[in-house]
Amino acid sequence: MILFLVYGCSSSKNVSTSKHYKSKKRVVTNKRSIRVKDVSKVVDKIIATAYSYKGTRYKYGGVTRRGMDCSGLIMTSFKNNGVSLPRTSQDMSNQGKQISLKDVRKGDLLFFKTNPRKPRKISHVGLVTSIKNGVIYFIHASTKRGVTVNNMSQKYYKRNFAKAKRVL
Repeated sequence: MILFLVYGCSSSKNVSTSKHYKSKKRVVTNKRSIRVKDVSKVVDKIIATAYSYKGTRYKYGGVTRRGMDCSGLIMTSFKNNGVSLPRTSQDMSNQGKQISLKDVRKGDLLFFKTNPRKPRKISHVGLVTSIKNGVIYFIHASTKRGVTVNNMSQKYYKRNFAKAKRVL
């Protein structure tokens, strides 16, 4: 049996947050306004940025190629593409619109409760990269494997899944 342990990677570094809201024609962030038809292009760029960190080692509080934690990966990937998100996975989980797991699409965020010492607190986040044959794939920073891709059909992630959010 293989056990993946993703344990509390929500950093405590503070970064200012922004508010996102949708209008019929635009998604507005604190940096710029994105036309809804262009959202998929931005999502593809965010995912490409996250993939550029694949293989980067895990480092609590990390936001560089020398080391990344889960929320650092997500925040950096969005920030490099003009979208601000809070620094911690807990704070990120309060952004956007909550959606059901069956309704997720590329660019949505998946949140997990992985810390046995704080079982009610969001402690991990991943970015949906694709959905193939009904299986949701996401990129994240694992404490054991660094920045990697996993999927929601794995028992560990099913068991610890808390919620999905759409921020774009």
